[in-house]
Amino acid sequence: MGRSFLCLSLSALVVSLVAASVQAQSRAAESAEREAILAALNASAAEWNKGNLDGYMAVYWNSPDLTFSSGANTTRGYQAALDRYKRNYQAPGREMGQLDYRDVRVDVLCADTASVRGSWRLVQSGGKEPHGVFTLVMKKLPEGWRIVHDHSSGQ
Repeated sequence: MGRSFLCLSLSALVVSLVAASVQAQSRAAESAEREAILAALNASAAEWNKGNLDGYMAVYWNSPDLTFSSGANTTRGYQAALDRYKRNYQAPGREMGQLDYRDVRVDVLCADTASVRGSWRLVQSGGKEPHGVFTLVMKKLPEGWRIVHDHSSGQ
């Protein structure tokens, strides 16, 4: 009985160690993906702050299947989203301002899909500070993490 118990105990210990190792590797991979997503969003915001809408849009999926929802309106397609940004922020009398994100939370749902939530704020001339919240669905594509759906609201 003593040896059987010892063998079972050692087997259980080995299984527990292997499981802990796999779990640690999974957490490390998830953390790396979370950091990659945050880096992509921060790079995009930096491009916005330079006035470069094409650079800002690099984090978006360049596809006719991209969706962008704001209020009761949904824009479909990369080009339509880019045109919307140009119309709202680069048309005569419009201003891009300085963009920053706050309280960003990234939930890696699986190896190639993540949900991102947070708030955004623009600082514009004349003391204007439009702001709001967003929820993104991001997919890991061959070119990196890309926004496939953006639902933003603001004031």
